[in-house]
Amino acid sequence: MKSLASLSVDLDNKWSYMKIHGDSDWEEFPSYLDVVTPRIIDFASDTGSRMTVFVVGQDAALSQNHDALSQLGESGLEIGNHSFHHEPWLHLKTDEEVSDEIIRADEAISEATGMTPVGFRGPGFSVSQSTIRSLVRAGYVYDASTLPTFIGPLARAFYLRSTGMDSSERDRRDQLFGNASDGLRPIEPYLWEMDDGGELLEIPVTTMPVLKVPIHVTYLFYLARISPKISKMYLSAALAMCRWKGVEPSLLLHSLDFLGHEDVAGLEFFPGMDLSGETKRELLFDYVSILGRDRHVVSMAEHASALSLGSPKRVSLGSLA
Repeated sequence: MKSLASLSVDLDNKWSYMKIHGDSDWEEFPSYLDVVTPRIIDFASDTGSRMTVFVVGQDAALSQNHDALSQLGESGLEIGNHSFHHEPWLHLKTDEEVSDEIIRADEAISEATGMTPVGFRGPGFSVSQSTIRSLVRAGYVYDASTLPTFIGPLARAFYLRSTGMDSSERDRRDQLFGNASDGLRPIEPYLWEMDDGGELLEIPVTTMPVLKVPIHVTYLFYLARISPKISKMYLSAALAMCRWKGVEPSLLLHSLDFLGHEDVAGLEFFPGMDLSGETKRELLFDYVSILGRDRHVVSMAEHASALSLGSPKRVSLGSLA
């Protein structure tokens, strides 16, 4: 009997990458949604993948993006909430500000796509008690913001090394991609349990069992620069370890995983942007084929529904710093 695996795409736009990187002119909201959205839809159709696409509220609020986002809603893919302003320092905001981020994004996304989100992913894997409480109050079914890996600080250093930001801007990003202690978090899904009895399902972005190193597609592309064969062997080994440990994986893609250097300029700092779009899409097909060899690939909401029928472990929300 086949087990499950979920697949999701963070639909980060060009301006959001520029904003995190500290680049100028991001407030003009440069976009590539009209290019990447059809590719995501076609990829889902061609591979038979029922994916989840996490949309940024600010993009949904801009009328120039409505055509692209309405196509996503019409495609039948699940639509998730990726916050309104896409700020990885979401955990630094007050309870009221966090709630506003979630609700504003929810409203804008629902209007632009015709779909109501039931799942959330924090930008830059930002997660906090305020976020979980706000999601419970808003009636969300699951969160997917945790990345249980020890190498978050290394990824942050790699990402920020090419920036010219001052110390105050760097301080705001001091938890971008998480901390080394995140590697102690569970890989398998679990329930955040609140003191007042509330709870929320957490579906982590899967990392390799035991070693806790990333297996999301951007990381695979980084390995593919060395050797495509090595990247596929790495993914196959990680998925074999998931089966050994009884983990039904949740694989993450980013919007830039569908775009090459010929499609968008100014984002050369992002891993894999020296590859062509055609090369990336060919590798994507291979990666998803490997994932689906002995697993049903479903959306995050479908994965959450199946998990709710089991008995996921419970983790106190108080343990979340």
